[in-house]
Amino acid sequence: MIENRNINIITDADGKKLVLINDIRFKAKVRDDWTAIEEYLKEYIGDFYEIEETSEKIYVSTDFPDEYASSESRITLKGAVAKAKANAAQAIPELIRIAVNRKHEVNRKEKHKTDAMFGWYRYDIRFALPVYDDKRVRVTRHNIYSASMLVRHADNDKSICMTSWQ
Repeated sequence: MIENRNINIITDADGKKLVLINDIRFKAKVRDDWTAIEEYLKEYIGDFYEIEETSEKIYVSTDFPDEYASSESRITLKGAVAKAKANAAQAIPELIRIAVNRKHEVNRKEKHKTDAMFGWYRYDIRFALPVYDDKRVRVTRHNIYSASMLVRHADNDKSICMTSWQ
């Protein structure tokens, strides 16, 4: 597991869980940032994490970092949403843990015929990032993001957590 992460799972006023990410590590404005994020994500490879709602175990495979940093859905992201996905990389275990509302989808692309033989599961996730004052000294508020976490259902019954953002 990656050390020095400042992450908490909290419950909002409506009783819904969200992941509070307390540090902004990645700016995500240039390709170099996504290369660093991809390197960071390699630390999760080979680990299993459990979704609380369903008790499913999610395995993080070797292609997760590249998929997270280089997928079609990520490349279309701009501005604050790109920065949000970049910094969400710090909280992959917690985001998996709080994932809710599982929905199955069939595989639609030929390129995933083998690695997503049994389709995909889409889950709802939420996380918050701090917004600092002009001097970057004090947190003035948090922005809350909702996203879909896409999990491949592979033929070997191991899955990879891949996050798409909508």
